[in-house]
Amino acid sequence: MIIDKLYESVKEKGHVCLGLDTDLSYLPEDFFKGYENIEDALFNFNKKIIDETLDVVACYKVQIAYYEAYGLKGLAAYKRTLEYLKDKKAIAIADIKRGDIAKTAEMYAKAHFEGDFESDFITLNPYMGFDSVEPYLPYVKNKEKGVFVLLRTSNEGSKDIQYISTCENQRVYDFVGEKLKDMGNDFLGESGYSSIGAVVGCTTGFEGKEMRNKLSSTFFLIPGYGAQGGTAEEVASYLTLGNGGIVNSSRGILLAYKKEEDGETHFERYARKAAILMRDDILKHI
Repeated sequence: MIIDKLYESVKEKGHVCLGLDTDLSYLPEDFFKGYENIEDALFNFNKKIIDETLDVVACYKVQIAYYEAYGLKGLAAYKRTLEYLKDKKAIAIADIKRGDIAKTAEMYAKAHFEGDFESDFITLNPYMGFDSVEPYLPYVKNKEKGVFVLLRTSNEGSKDIQYISTCENQRVYDFVGEKLKDMGNDFLGESGYSSIGAVVGCTTGFEGKEMRNKLSSTFFLIPGYGAQGGTAEEVASYLTLGNGGIVNSSRGILLAYKKEEDGETHFERYARKAAILMRDDILKHI
């Protein structure tokens, strides 16, 4: 199952999920000028980052909004990035956060688990109801795919809905987590984790051990490390025996070169250095 591949990748390479949330403003000026169009510039920047970090990150997360913003040329770069990750046998998460139902959700599943935009995992928003997740499950069962469902996110606004107490004196995210765990029991891999994972921010670390214990078979995609205030110590509380989660970083890695005198010339090397520093920071707290 795809979750076992991700588990093994974490075991081999560490916990870093490198976010290819690539905006044109992130590209060194001379690099951007070297290409005739947006598509080639975005893709080749991603390609250099991927080539330099393949052996030190567990997977890559590609946020579709950054490519949609540039229209058809941006989406062509998105497509080529996903294809390149597949060619390199890297695990790709398409960060699309879809949350619709019925036939619409079926078409989203087809769009992002087949064809031009095919990826290994996608992100979903369950807050329209769990029937917004169900149309993706045939791909999880039969096509070696997985999903990460928004559970408790790292943004300040998460408290507007996710922290509301239910009539059973649970927080909404606790209720959603229980449902996802139950749903995921049909898709457990040999690693003991399910291909139905959850997005869990690490910016409130005091809840980490509690969530990990309750959702013992749920693999976590963990945002919030670094710029949002999450620490490696907090990340460690969401893991079990050093596995069970990946930790996303986007700008912290992509823009690491901006802190260096020769950064624009060797931006990919500084991305690698930042990924290794992040990986080692997490590992030393496990």
